Amino acid sequence: MSDQPETAGALAGVRVVDLSRVLGGPYCTQILGDHGADVIKVEPPGGDETRDFGPPFETDADGRIVSSAYYLGVNRNKRGIALDLGTEAGRAVVLRLLEGADVLVENFRTGTMERWGLGYDQALSERFPRLVYCRVSGFGADGPLGGNPGYDSVVQAMAGLFSVNGTPESGPTRIGVPIVDMVTGLYAAVGVTMALMERARSDRGQFIDATLLDCGLSILHPHAAGWLLNGHMPQLTGNTHPYVTPYALFPTRTRPLFLGIANDGQFRKLADVLGRPELATDDRFRTNRLRGENRAALSAILTPLLAEWDGDELARRLLAVGVAAGPTNTVAEILTDPHVAHRRMVVEQDGYKGVGSPLALGRTPWSARRPPPAFAADTRAVLAEAGYADTEIDALIADGAVVVERRR
Repeated sequence: MSDQPETAGALAGVRVVDLSRVLGGPYCTQILGDHGADVIKVEPPGGDETRDFGPPFETDADGRIVSSAYYLGVNRNKRGIALDLGTEAGRAVVLRLLEGADVLVENFRTGTMERWGLGYDQALSERFPRLVYCRVSGFGADGPLGGNPGYDSVVQAMAGLFSVNGTPESGPTRIGVPIVDMVTGLYAAVGVTMALMERARSDRGQFIDATLLDCGLSILHPHAAGWLLNGHMPQLTGNTHPYVTPYALFPTRTRPLFLGIANDGQFRKLADVLGRPELATDDRFRTNRLRGENRAALSAILTPLLAEWDGDELARRLLAVGVAAGPTNTVAEILTDPHVAHRRMVVEQDGYKGVGSPLALGRTPWSARRPPPAFAADTRAVLAEAGYADTEIDALIADGAVVVERRR
């Protein structure tokens, strides 16, 4: 379904049973699927709850809701079935699927898989010794917070990310994307590929424990490093960088522009472009340390200078001389940007649109082979591959262990 080059993908031949839903787990498995893995998405009888997260929604020709943009954004390159894992027969289907699988990803509340007799140490590691089992959870299974539910924004707050985002006027503020869920999914995908690489040497699978809190802490840089060094407590600085100056958002005549001046050479180039070369030799601004100490004075000079410029033109001028600068694009502007198109970062074909994979492998590039599956769309094909006869599939559907229509 893609205009991407047809290739097997780096993970071709890897089969993933994906019991996860919402975001962290599905993002992990979409990454694996983008790079060639055969991902079987197993939804509960009511479906992945993100199918109902919206608006916006995808609708059919009659205006009926088909799915949500939220669901569509993290579920391509998967085949879909639905099972009632509260039934013994539903759990037996999972075990049958695992006979041909390399990876299991789940993000149930810790202890759930064990209650079903599907825990890694309890049952699966012995039965499937080569299985890579990845659990995504809020806090892990043990410790003072073990077993508690975790959600992106809650963990953003707990992990200290709110405390370094915002202004003195706004107070601590949520980051505007589900960064903790997304980075946990990314770490989980990295962990899975590491475990598969190690399995090639040992011929043994292993358990991967990916938690939202751990992954949230992992991106608390440089603030965690500063506190661990000497107890330095970060302050709310809005759009300015706490350690680098000028590294901030400035108004221009047309739109806000972010300047990323990472060293003294770039500051000299900025001063030249702005027609004020003497700023680079001013004793208040010669080095980053001095600029930080005199941040207010520098801002008072730069703000009226930048206000005279067209933001897009100034960004182009600065980029041309090696100074990082960027206008504040809207979502619509960046998704239709010529460079984004050049990088093939928006996929569009047969009615499906999505953001592409950022991993550009030279010999085995990613591909968008399947749109996000409709609920239980691949039930019969997946179960037939697992060895079920048509009559057995019919019986499982009749018994309610296999679900083909969402239970509301």
